[in-house]
Formats: sequence, C-alpha cells, structure tokens
Amino acid sequence: MDPSRITLRPFKLSDAADMLVWAGDDRVTRSLRWKTLTSKDEALAFIEQVCIPHPWRRSICIDDCSIGFVSVFPGSGDDRCRTDLGYEIGVEYLGQGITTRAVKMATAQVFNDFPEIVRLQAFASVENKASQRVLERAGFVKRDC
Repeated sequence: MDPSRITLRPFKLSDAADMLVWAGDDRVTRSLRWKTLTSKDEALAFIEQVCIPHPWRRSICIDDCSIGFVSVFPGSGDDRCRTDLGYEIGVEYLGQGITTRAVKMATAQVFNDFPEIVRLQAFASVENKASQRVLERAGFVKRDC
C-alpha cells in the first residue's frame, strides 16, 4: 500500500455509505463501545451526532474513502495532560500497515492540536495481539496496568 494514499480527515456526512461497510461488520464493532450499524441512516446519524461533534475523531481514508477511524479522548481536570487513543479499521484492510500508519499520523497531529498533552496512551486487550503490534510499531511502549 502506497502510504501517500492514506489520510486522516474529519468525518463528512457523505461518508455514511463507506462507514456502513466497516461499521456494519460485527468483526469490526465487537471491540467497540457502540453497536454494529445496520443501515445508511444509522451511519449518517452516527456521523452527525457522534463523529462530527467529537473533539478529535478522524476518518482513516484510502483515496478519500472512509475505511476506519482513529480517535483521541482528551482528559480533563487533573487528567488534562493525557489522552487516550482508539482506532478501528475494516477487516479487508487488516495486515497491510494501514492502521500503524494512521496511528503514527494521529500521534503527530494530536500533539500539535493539543499542546497541553504530555502523554498519549492506548489500551489493547491481552487477546488482541494485532492491536498490540500496531501500537508497538507506532512507537508506543507496553506497560502493565
């Protein structure tokens, strides 16, 4: 995969059909806090109500086609100097280095967009070895909780 084809951008309402492809797949959404989408209308509502107002949720795109997302959740109060990172990508794009590239891109951008952030952290389940590898390849350091 040519890395120049991979971009991060804010979600647009026109992403609904693309989003339904990956967010309508139980294999993708099983690790997310939101349910599998079942219609273009649900995808449109999710983009409008969740993605667009989110402080930092970006669509992972190939040639401007949404194939997943990466988000950060800035802390507040005593935790305002750290943020959590989350991501997901359509199953057909797994194993191609796209997620690692997207996480690296997001990491660089987050520190520019939130200058108060000194720690960016992500969590991967013990069973999710692929996600652990993404984080390691993106420069994250594994720590026990």
